[in-house]
Amino acid sequence: MSGDHDLSALDAELFRLLALRSAAARRRAAEAPGARFADEAALVRLAQAAVTSGGVDADAARALASALARQQVPEEPAPPAPAPHDARTALVIGGAGRMGAWLARYLAARGLAVTVADPVGAPAGFEHVADWRDAPAASLVVVAAPLRASNSILHALADAGTPGVIFDVGSLKSPLRSGVAALRAAGCRVTSIHPMFGPDAATLSGRHIIVCDVGDTEATAIAAGLFDDTAANVVHMSLEQHDRVIAYILGLSHALNIAFVTAVAESGEGAPRLAELSSTTFEAQLGVARRVVRENPRLYFEIQSLNDYGAEALAALSYAVEKVRSVVRAGDEEAFCRLMAQGHAFVEGRG
Repeated sequence: MSGDHDLSALDAELFRLLALRSAAARRRAAEAPGARFADEAALVRLAQAAVTSGGVDADAARALASALARQQVPEEPAPPAPAPHDARTALVIGGAGRMGAWLARYLAARGLAVTVADPVGAPAGFEHVADWRDAPAASLVVVAAPLRASNSILHALADAGTPGVIFDVGSLKSPLRSGVAALRAAGCRVTSIHPMFGPDAATLSGRHIIVCDVGDTEATAIAAGLFDDTAANVVHMSLEQHDRVIAYILGLSHALNIAFVTAVAESGEGAPRLAELSSTTFEAQLGVARRVVRENPRLYFEIQSLNDYGAEALAALSYAVEKVRSVVRAGDEEAFCRLMAQGHAFVEGRG
């Protein structure tokens, strides 16, 4: 009974401290909204230290740090705070789109004076021009338009001899090669990044930013530096490496989930019936597929069709499915077990 009493007392104290911390987080969010990314990074470091020192489970520490970081995330996006008069300036082309709006808010939270160029409009509180050519010169120019449009914009920026550091945020780099090359030939400062998350991301821990140096090391360092003092993991690679990796990380995983939900939808079994009988594995897979099919289908088609390495990943998926099918049809239990063992070794090796 004594142990139960001690545990209850500790739980009560934990929740008392949580209430105090929640109130402090709300005040912090109101007084310094731009501090939440650095605060999240500090939380992650504290969690890692607690795990390293022993006695704290790594998964529990990560989950707690993530939950605490979200306490500083506003329920609704707030207009940007006025930037200091000497702040760096940023132009976000395509800033009315979901990812463009995320980037505009992020840059504003980091203290930049942001202008959005988009014929559709701009998120509340931002300076706006319909055409990027009418915007004042900026120290950063972010191209957050759809992939095909982004390449045309990169060419136009090159033709205009645009000053400042220019970078796209495209999910693929194959369709942007000529625009990047044009900027380099024009003597513009250019690099390329890919935030590996969608516009619903409220926190950055566990999330990756791919940065591709296209020949201007200083421009690349400036773009990567936008994520300094955050919990994001910045990964450097070439444009070619990027698209080969993305063919599997995005292209393959998207295709797998679209194929899965297509097979289920065309099986003749109704969703309510499957819900009555579904397994843990089925529910987990359906949860991932649900998130995939709710995304922008045109963007996802671009990820499949515009990647020079996309066909390779789809062929690998087709080959793997056929391998499983042939092993099962042949009744080869040992071969099936070897496939599962190979998969187990891969995922365990990944950590």
